[in-house]
Amino acid sequence: MALHLSWVSVFGDLGVIISFMVAFSPLPAFYQIYKKKTSEGFQSLPYVTSLFSAMLWIYYALLKKNEMHLIIINIFCCFIQSFYIVTYFYYGRKKEKLEAVKLMLLINVFGSGLIFFSTYFLHNPKTRLCILGYICLGFSASTYAAPLAIVRKVIKTKSVEFMPFTLSVFLTIQAVMWFFYGLLKKDINIAGPNILGFIFGILQMILYAIYKNHPKKMVVEDPKLQLSDQLESVVSSDVNTTAPQPKDKGYNNGGGGGGDVEAQNIKKNTLDASQKV
Repeated sequence: MALHLSWVSVFGDLGVIISFMVAFSPLPAFYQIYKKKTSEGFQSLPYVTSLFSAMLWIYYALLKKNEMHLIIINIFCCFIQSFYIVTYFYYGRKKEKLEAVKLMLLINVFGSGLIFFSTYFLHNPKTRLCILGYICLGFSASTYAAPLAIVRKVIKTKSVEFMPFTLSVFLTIQAVMWFFYGLLKKDINIAGPNILGFIFGILQMILYAIYKNHPKKMVVEDPKLQLSDQLESVVSSDVNTTAPQPKDKGYNNGGGGGGDVEAQNIKKNTLDASQKV
């Protein structure tokens, strides 16, 4: 029993540490927003949904009890996502600010409020926890649509230029830590989504090994396909923090500015499907 608890603590501690490291990944992108004094070209949705997810997991951890690891990392996530949202709002144009406010009201106020009040007043605590757990599980699993856009992009361009290998490795390790944490605690809501995280992480590293030395292929995509990629990558996960997502993406004729925008979008996609607690 003591050995079992010690392993739970080890995997929980490692999961928290790696999640902290991943959470700071968007800082360079936000530094660029600070330098340019504008958030034009980026979306607030990834941070709003990530904040929403962190709130859900905190509620789940409080109901389940004895889940200090989940509480610590998701409280931190709430703070850092709030910082990203405030920064985005401060440097955004009027239209972007209005969009951010609408999303906050719809997702973080109405959405979280609806879930809270619809579960809190259930008389059976086990039923309440079960329903909330399924909600967290479904939301976390849905975020793994994002890596599919990355995989598609790498295969289509035969280039790993916009798929950060180091980040993929850390996200894969993170998924392993949280999977074993959930497995040892016999919690499918925590372990389940991280199976997908591990699979997609391994897939990305395999693609990196295949295409890392392949000549770059310049691709000009159809706008409809670009929109499809963007829609696949809008969901954000609970613990991870996402890099700002450009509204416009694609390659320019010279492969310069368009490539930078694409790089930001791919990095955001990778981070979105990361961290599942």
